[in-house]
Formats: sequence, C-alpha cells, structure tokens
Amino acid sequence: MRFLIRTFFRGVRLILTPFMLIGERVSRPRGIERDPADQARIDEQTQRLALYHFPACPFCIKARRAMQRLSLDIELRNAQATGPWREELQNEGGRLQVPCLRIEEEDGSVRWLYESDAIIRYLRERFDPAQTTDPTPAPNSPPRS
Repeated sequence: MRFLIRTFFRGVRLILTPFMLIGERVSRPRGIERDPADQARIDEQTQRLALYHFPACPFCIKARRAMQRLSLDIELRNAQATGPWREELQNEGGRLQVPCLRIEEEDGSVRWLYESDAIIRYLRERFDPAQTTDPTPAPNSPPRS
C-alpha cells in the first residue's frame, strides 16, 4: 500500500512540476526600483546569503518570488539532487528541509533560517524600504500598548 501511495504522489509531482515552473516564470513579480548606489550596497550584502531550494517546491517558489519582489540577487543552491549543496544543507544546516536561507554574519558565524514565512519576514525586515524602523507612532494613531 505504501508503494502505491508513494508512486501516486510521484506521478502527481511529475505532472505538476512543469506547470509550477512555467507559472513561476510567467507571473514573475516586478522588483523594487532602487538608486544604483543603494542597489549596489544591497547586492554586496546579499553576497553573504544563499537560498537552498528545490525548483518545484511551492514554498521555495514563494521565497524566490519574495526575493524577486525585493530585487535581491541571492545565490540559489539546488539541493534536490544528490550533490554538494544537499550535503552541505544536511551536514551544516542540520536537516534536509527547503527552503533554507544560509546567512553568513559579519563575524563569520553562519545561521540557517528555515520556513518560507520566516525567510520572507527576514528579507523584508532587512531589505524592504517600505518597512519602517521608526517606533514613533504616526499622528492620530492610537497609542501602543
């Protein structure tokens, strides 16, 4: 019975994969337009980031779309096939789960961030110009509790 279930889901994945990849390319979001100096600064910061992903994973597609929306040039590392990226994710990250954002900190330490929502939240907080860091409430807004 387990064999039948596994075969069924592999078949579904085989059929849906091309549609998911085509859909991702066709509906690619427009990125943020930044000043060239700002974009160069952000590109320099993203050199310390790498996204481990599977090409047709819906959660990976969600994370890649957020990267496109924010105009981030983050290295993509396909961990689906057996190889160095898969081994690195398993051995250094601790688990074979995608998407996973590898973050190299300024001090050289490495942090592994799993879950698409957590990755997107991190990218928005760090790179989205619309995110405000000013804790002062706007005029006529209710006080924070």
